[in-house]
Amino acid sequence: MWDYTDKVMDHFKNPRNVGVLSDADGVGEVGSLACGDALKLMFKLDENGRIQDVRFQTFGCASAIASSSALTELIKGKTLEEAAKVTNQDIAKFLGGLPEQKMHCSVMGKDALLAAIDNYRKGTKAGEKVDVNVVCNCFGVTRQEIERAVRENNLTTVEEVTNYTKAGGGCETCHDDIKEIIAQVIREKAEAARQPKKKKMTNIQRIQMIQETLEREIRPALRKDGGDIELVDVDADQVVVSMRGTCAQCKVANFTLKEVVESKLREFVSDDLRVVEARSLEDAQ
Repeated sequence: MWDYTDKVMDHFKNPRNVGVLSDADGVGEVGSLACGDALKLMFKLDENGRIQDVRFQTFGCASAIASSSALTELIKGKTLEEAAKVTNQDIAKFLGGLPEQKMHCSVMGKDALLAAIDNYRKGTKAGEKVDVNVVCNCFGVTRQEIERAVRENNLTTVEEVTNYTKAGGGCETCHDDIKEIIAQVIREKAEAARQPKKKKMTNIQRIQMIQETLEREIRPALRKDGGDIELVDVDADQVVVSMRGTCAQCKVANFTLKEVVESKLREFVSDDLRVVEARSLEDAQ
């Protein structure tokens, strides 16, 4: 008998946001009935890009149902960028903790959320794994999923990986591959720790680098399709831009802002930058 907290039992017996969204903007499916746990997560965004409604369907144990319920409560009202920052540890903490052998239920929730976001942003099919490099064939766990679990939870043994992802819990032929992944993540973390910290930029230097990146990395691609972008303001880590030309009316403008503009600025300037459109700020006011 697992030692569940009162909050886990509450979300198991009285799960929040159970059901189906027929007009969902994003749908993510992870796990399978063959593996014992399966989760389908659906969300609907409001006009400001925040999660207005979220529902789930889960087949699994008490911790799987409770983790799914907790996740929906944690992400409701957030933007997709904010929701994506919710970790499986946040889910476990919200529930007052989970047994170590049941942590894979919280990881399953995070994986379903990321799959739903990919479904919305990239048009991937619900249930489709973007990373097809499967390491554990018994439970269909990919290298990307194992790496993320190891990195976010500081895992160091195969047993811990199994507790958090189920990988390695079947025939055990993937144990050597899991050990290699753990070693690689540890090496990468050690290398990152040795890297000198970036010097703090003045606001003028930051604005200049943002302008240069827009001109060099982003404008040429937008102008090929008759679009353009203009820097309006920089306020701390928030970069306010205005989309011009065909970009102003483009249906995938939000995708361009986050997946192209914000990604490039984070790569070449600072990884804490957030990009918003001037029009969106005006609408919010």
